[in-house]
Amino acid sequence: MTRKAQVLCVLLLSPAVLLAQGAPALKSGEQVYRETCVVCHGPGLANAPRPGDRQVWGKLMAEGQAVLTAHGWVGVRAMPPKGGRSDLSLEEFARALAWMVRGSGGNWQDPDARMLDSIRTEERKRIEQLRKGAKG
Repeated sequence: MTRKAQVLCVLLLSPAVLLAQGAPALKSGEQVYRETCVVCHGPGLANAPRPGDRQVWGKLMAEGQAVLTAHGWVGVRAMPPKGGRSDLSLEEFARALAWMVRGSGGNWQDPDARMLDSIRTEERKRIEQLRKGAKG
């Protein structure tokens, strides 16, 4: 390969390499659980539902994936918004919740674009409910 061809290849490949390096990979649900959620959900602190507790998770699953995820994302009961981890993406948070549900007898899948849209819709509703509650 000539020097000119080598330079051309480097120039053509550089944007792809930079893009691949610039976008961090999303964490799996299990990874997020082990890095974050396990602190409270593992021992059941402040009544956090423990993975594997089919009875408790069964009631929560009945709320639906979008609703339960949105409420957890915004913060619910003793759980802080985003599980207390501000650098977590909504998709990663949703993956962790889906992982806990699957380990508790449910069959929730990791969220796709459609589910993420539904979660965002429920998030807006929940924030509005909380605002109205704070005023009233």
